[in-house]
Amino acid sequence: MREKASSVTTELPLSAVLFDMDGTLVDTEGLWWEAVEQVAGRPLTEADRPDVLGRPVEHTAAWLAAAGGDADRLAAALHREFADRVLTGVVPRPGALALLAALAREGVPTALVTASPRAVADIVLRALGALGAPEFAVSVTADDTGRTKPEPDPYLAACRALGVAPAHCVAVEDTPTGVASAEAAGCAVLAVPSLAPIDAVPGRTVLDGLTGVTPERLRAMTGRHLTVMSWNLWLGGAMVEDHRAKQLAAIRASGADIVGLQETGGTATRELAEELGWHHHHAGENLGLLSRHPVVARLGDPDVGFYGATGARVLVDGEREVDVWTAHLHPTPYGPYEADFGGLPADELIAHEGVRLEQLRDVLRRIAEEAGEERPVVLVGDFNAPSHLDRPDVAWPVTRAAEAAGFRDSYREARPDPVRDPGPTWSPIHPVHPEEGERAGRPEPQDRIDYVLHNGRGLRVLGSRTLVTGVPAPWPAVAANEWPSDHAAVVTTFALGRRSAR
Repeated sequence: MREKASSVTTELPLSAVLFDMDGTLVDTEGLWWEAVEQVAGRPLTEADRPDVLGRPVEHTAAWLAAAGGDADRLAAALHREFADRVLTGVVPRPGALALLAALAREGVPTALVTASPRAVADIVLRALGALGAPEFAVSVTADDTGRTKPEPDPYLAACRALGVAPAHCVAVEDTPTGVASAEAAGCAVLAVPSLAPIDAVPGRTVLDGLTGVTPERLRAMTGRHLTVMSWNLWLGGAMVEDHRAKQLAAIRASGADIVGLQETGGTATRELAEELGWHHHHAGENLGLLSRHPVVARLGDPDVGFYGATGARVLVDGEREVDVWTAHLHPTPYGPYEADFGGLPADELIAHEGVRLEQLRDVLRRIAEEAGEERPVVLVGDFNAPSHLDRPDVAWPVTRAAEAAGFRDSYREARPDPVRDPGPTWSPIHPVHPEEGERAGRPEPQDRIDYVLHNGRGLRVLGSRTLVTGVPAPWPAVAANEWPSDHAAVVTTFALGRRSAR
């Protein structure tokens, strides 16, 4: 039976607990330290910690090789020395086995997520099994992802394998490197420092150890996050077969608590909310918000046109009000086309942003009037404009106006390097220009034009990513695509402070 939106609970589930291995479940950080000292041929110092603790073997080997030696031979020696010590000296950290057993009794899945190689992880897993530890549902090692900690890839891989949303998981870590990885993936974090200190901040719990930690305590941690998604549905999704079911699957896979929609096709907001059992707000024919949490006020003009913005005030965990707005700005003239195809200079590109700039200024004015001076605000949307943080050769005025009004770009907070993480949202189905004429067949500019912005009031970005499911076929053969849009979505997880704006 489908749950009615009015009966939705705001309590988030604890879908899984993801454990680091070295120094978290087993006391191997000391063994690793000894192994590195043996291979280095000298005692290690405090200055060596960043290149030793929480790092994959290859990183530490490359670091040692910088002082002389072959990185591959050093890596092999590190593997050998560490494995020898683990075989004879692995000891569970206090409370680890009891917590694993309690989670197993309550049916909460667990995963091992480690920067150690598979060969070492398997040795530790066998040792834990011999000590009576329940079996992990999933294990992810340095061999299983292209990038390991501090990147989010290992934790995202574990969540995918378990079929759970990162925001509904707690990661247990002992190093700053591991904490950074888990938070970038959007997980709540329980930090139990072993050798390196870790600061407590909103959304992160720091304890001396695992003794006395219960599933109930971990379950309470999942409610401290808010995951917000921005998604242009592409004319309601009608260009793709079975689009409504695919939209629902994408939203569920995102782990979002709130989804700001554009191009809803009139009915998508209500229909998706009914299927999800969520609260919702829609305005005009184009804009909508879906919320796992109750909507306590509707903001903005209910008869907004196709372009513009609408907002809703949501009550999170029964105590914190957050204003969330979704915006869709006019698409023409499109700056990346004028820059890449037309070669227009910066001053002309800026001048042509006038319509969008006025639209955003109107949105920012409405937001300020509704929010006052303390309430947290998240502004999402398809701005149809690139960011000055991505294309610094042009002072793109739309995103600069949002920044001047106190809004921060969550994706660039989490991923500050636009070369390494360009994060394009336009367009996963247009590798080449989709229109006829002299531009036909030219590479389509791949720009980040969809955003999750926030005003920083009680909000701290834990992680942000773009989302596209499957491998979309390019236009026009899109009907069978798993991803039912021509935009990538943006998904950001925030840690929330306890203060309410009411």
